[in-house]
Amino acid sequence: MNTQSAEKRDVATEAEPASDAPEFAPDAEAADAAHEETPGDDLALRLAEVEAERDELKKRVMYALADTENLRKRAERERREAEAYGGTRLARDLLSVHDNLARAMEAADDALRAQNAAFIEGLELTQRELLNAFAKHRIETVTPEKGAKFDPNLHQAMFEAPVPGAEPGAIVEVMQPGFTISGRLLRPALVGVAKAAEGPAEA
Repeated sequence: MNTQSAEKRDVATEAEPASDAPEFAPDAEAADAAHEETPGDDLALRLAEVEAERDELKKRVMYALADTENLRKRAERERREAEAYGGTRLARDLLSVHDNLARAMEAADDALRAQNAAFIEGLELTQRELLNAFAKHRIETVTPEKGAKFDPNLHQAMFEAPVPGAEPGAIVEVMQPGFTISGRLLRPALVGVAKAAEGPAEA
């Protein structure tokens, strides 16, 4: 009896699968595969982050270079303007000196010139030196001719009057010359302008 029981136990033992065999083998292989893919995914993600950071830094560098170039151009433009127009206030103050010398020269008649030749010559030399200093600093005179077209960018109309034979808008009198500095208006020329004659209805 005992011998038969022992034989049955031995047969059952041989029929049972080995306890050392791994359970859920497919899931373990999937986990191993996922474990093997993780380093590659991390590397790709890190590479994408580095590229994004590189693009952002590149963009910032480009913006910084553009700002620097704009500042350089602005500084250069301000330097040129200061060089060209830095003496505008002084030049405008010296215009009255020019006007007074011109009035003195116009007021001197032939008799006065004959009696005070040396004095008149001194005035002429002073006026010439002043005009030479103006030319050195690119200060030019604006003296329109009679009959020229009125230009509001260079002239200032002091009066309008109908003048026979003159076209409307033409300059008929120059009361004071104007000046420009480096092409920019320093003082407009004071002029009189012709206007159209009034018709019978308006009269």
